Amino acid sequence: MPPGPHPSHLSPPRVICRLNMGSSLALLGLLTGCAGSLSKVDARTQKLLEERSRLLGAESVVPRSEYLPFSESRPSPDDYRTPDTINPAASDLHYTVADEARDVSSRLAAYTDQSAHADAIELTLVESFRLAQQYSREYRRAEEDYILAAINLLIEQHRWGPRFFADSSLRASGAGDDGEFDHALDIVNTLRATKRLPYGGEVEARIVWNATEQLRDIATRRYRQSSEMALSADIPLLRGAGRVAREPLIQSERDLVYAARTFERFRRELLVGIASDYFDLVASMQRIENQREQIAGLQGLQQQTAALVQAGQLRAFQEELTRSQVLSAQSSLASQEESFRFQLDRFRIRLGLPIEQPVRVAKMTLNLPEPDATLEEATLAALNYRLDLQNQRDSVEDQKRAVQVARNQLLPDLNLTGDVGVPTDPDLNEGGFGLDPDEVEYAAAMTFGWPLDRRIERLGLRQALISYERQLRAYEQTRDTVIVEARQALRNIELARFRLMLAEQQVGINERRLEEQIARADELEPQSRVDTEIELNNARNNRDQARSDLQVAVLNYLLQSGQLRIGRDGWIVPPDDLPEITEERLPDFRAEQPPVEDNPQEMNP
Repeated sequence: MPPGPHPSHLSPPRVICRLNMGSSLALLGLLTGCAGSLSKVDARTQKLLEERSRLLGAESVVPRSEYLPFSESRPSPDDYRTPDTINPAASDLHYTVADEARDVSSRLAAYTDQSAHADAIELTLVESFRLAQQYSREYRRAEEDYILAAINLLIEQHRWGPRFFADSSLRASGAGDDGEFDHALDIVNTLRATKRLPYGGEVEARIVWNATEQLRDIATRRYRQSSEMALSADIPLLRGAGRVAREPLIQSERDLVYAARTFERFRRELLVGIASDYFDLVASMQRIENQREQIAGLQGLQQQTAALVQAGQLRAFQEELTRSQVLSAQSSLASQEESFRFQLDRFRIRLGLPIEQPVRVAKMTLNLPEPDATLEEATLAALNYRLDLQNQRDSVEDQKRAVQVARNQLLPDLNLTGDVGVPTDPDLNEGGFGLDPDEVEYAAAMTFGWPLDRRIERLGLRQALISYERQLRAYEQTRDTVIVEARQALRNIELARFRLMLAEQQVGINERRLEEQIARADELEPQSRVDTEIELNNARNNRDQARSDLQVAVLNYLLQSGQLRIGRDGWIVPPDDLPEITEERLPDFRAEQPPVEDNPQEMNP
């Protein structure tokens, strides 16, 4: 349509909308295609995690980037406000009263043994740690903390990279003259690219393109192009300038290093924790076997005492005394078995196994030699190698930078701004995108903001200084705690070895004492034999617990001194001068001693 006057009463009002359809659809496709798959995000996250994990050493691992599918439900708005609650009235509940004469022993026995189940998993220490790394909730949470730190860094890095934006606006307008109206429809597309500068400020390049011809003047019916390409910048020279501008990026990069250290420290702590729980289970199984052996001995004593009572060599109450001790030992056995079931259930939950999964615990031990180290060597190793201490030490440097940022906020504002634009030739009659260098427009300005009100900033500086002093004290406390933990861990090895030596001697003393009492059964009171059985059982329990404590103490020493290394397969990587650490079947310590048997002639005089 050529320009010129057009009597509006000869035709209906016009809607001027001359679209460049190809360009508009291309831009629309760009906008609608922004919400893509998360596979690229996962790939970038995985690459960043691999880079940071390699910095910690060959033994470090990369967290899994596997996620459950998310099914989004679409309930009605009322469903969000009123979630269902299950709380029936007392009249709707049912409670079945048990018969007091029921066979309690059979019920307890039914709760106990899962080891014979066909689907039972045999839990060794290596298998336990493998399952924990695969299914444990706490391990998965530690992985996610590491992954989230990597995602935070990717977000911050993206803020500092070139960022592209595309906006499309639709605007309808109209103008009237003496009751006669003309209408126009504008579709304006803006493509922008922004980039943060390393030492503060931001530059932006943008292209503004009008997809329609815009009504410019009703009287002349002339059209003017509004498309242009522009470059603008806003650069601080004092406040917000310099290294402080990159503080969010610097902190995010350091946080990812802290997260990598924390994750590696967690893997080591998890192995020691799993090992401690596992050895406690083994010790509980040993206590149950010791208790059963004590019951067998007391039952033999009861039979022997009954025979002596029938022969008139002992009074009747002596038999009741031994029978009472048998019942007491059986009660203790039932309590120990229930305690073991509870321990096993909690261990199963910690590994992330289904509570219904049957398991059996294998009695395993580690061929882990005890270290020959001094307190000074343990302290020096802990101060040099503990990853959590390194995090605390580097956090002091973070707080120093926070003070510098707070000081920078007290400076006045001095900003340099500039804008350069190249518009389309305004004399063109048809829509399009044709830049005209002869129509370049530019502007530059410098703005100085007087620091009249900096009270909040001065308060922020005081906060930063206090936080720095607090972080410094926290580092000093952590350093002292690390020293104490390393020294205690080394002393605990010697203590566990000393207790094991004493317990083994106690076992030998009481076994010889029991042998002598069996040989002289007709000369001693049954109570003496009962006391010996109890003391022998306690000594065996102490010995078995001391063996477990010694192995845990060695692992804990490696952990607290920062010398424990976990390989990619999830098992211990020993230092060069230490042989390979493996697990072995726990030997039957009772087989080392000749069995103690009752004399049939003494039982039936």
